[in-house]
Amino acid sequence: MQVTINGEQRAFAAPLSVAQLLAEIGLDPSKVAVERNREIVPRSTYREQAVDDGDQFEIVHFIGGGAGAGTDDCLEVAGRKYWSRLLVGTGKYKDFEETKLAIEASGAEIVTVAVRRVNISDPNQPMLVDYVDPKVYTYLPNTAGCFTADDAVRTLRLAREAGGWNLVKLEVLGDQKTLYPNMPETLAAAETLVADGFEVMVYCSDDPIAAKRLEDLGCVAIMPLGSLIGSGLGILNPINVRLIKESVSLPVLVDAGVGAASDAAVAMELGCDGVLMNTAIAGAGDPIRMAKAMKLAIEAGRLSYLAGRMPKKLYADPSSPLAGLI
Repeated sequence: MQVTINGEQRAFAAPLSVAQLLAEIGLDPSKVAVERNREIVPRSTYREQAVDDGDQFEIVHFIGGGAGAGTDDCLEVAGRKYWSRLLVGTGKYKDFEETKLAIEASGAEIVTVAVRRVNISDPNQPMLVDYVDPKVYTYLPNTAGCFTADDAVRTLRLAREAGGWNLVKLEVLGDQKTLYPNMPETLAAAETLVADGFEVMVYCSDDPIAAKRLEDLGCVAIMPLGSLIGSGLGILNPINVRLIKESVSLPVLVDAGVGAASDAAVAMELGCDGVLMNTAIAGAGDPIRMAKAMKLAIEAGRLSYLAGRMPKKLYADPSSPLAGLI
């Protein structure tokens, strides 16, 4: 029996109740709300409500913040809706516990994960999934450390085999010093991955022409760098980022270079749909506090963009009326 849960196809043995379905996917019925074929399922009927082949389910829960600028203002990527426009990486923290706490404070719903070999000499070592639940967060496998299209494609095929993920982040790097994207290899990898059924979010240069080419290839999100990965230099290329936003119809997310909350707000005020960061949080003196700051900056920048800034003027314009002066 095939059903769709939160946009993803799942196979189950029939017959099955809603309560059994939740148990199968490891969810506590007391902590979620269930919609079946656009009808809310009362919690009291979970055990009696039968699941039929072809049913479509939306299963939601409460998380620690992350709401956007309004109840209907969400980030939509590849048909999935997210209420946080902040995406975070999971590397560079002192341990998995700090990773977990920082992600919770950020309100992020999408986390990037690198694909690395299992330590077969000590298979009982803790893993990220022990702290950051892939049933709660959308795991976004990436190709960090790949310098060729072939390596990137191989990595993501392994990731899909391991976790069944089709939504992925592609990055093919040009050199170790700058970690700047190698665009010819990126384009080649993107074309192969899209043909292979992947939904590709892609790290790229701040080039509107290259961005349009990636859209034409079938990528689902464009992710131009704000500045070099891990540099914390901020958004050095605001004009190019804005041009990319105007050139494509896909979500545009700044990826790399953010160092402070003000950088995140600038990216959002440019009209970007979101920001991905790792070092800006993990490398801060207090990662948990910085994660919360970034969450608020993303929300403030989005609200500012939607509100529309006042026009810049060459001369002063008093805010108090001049009529009636004493």
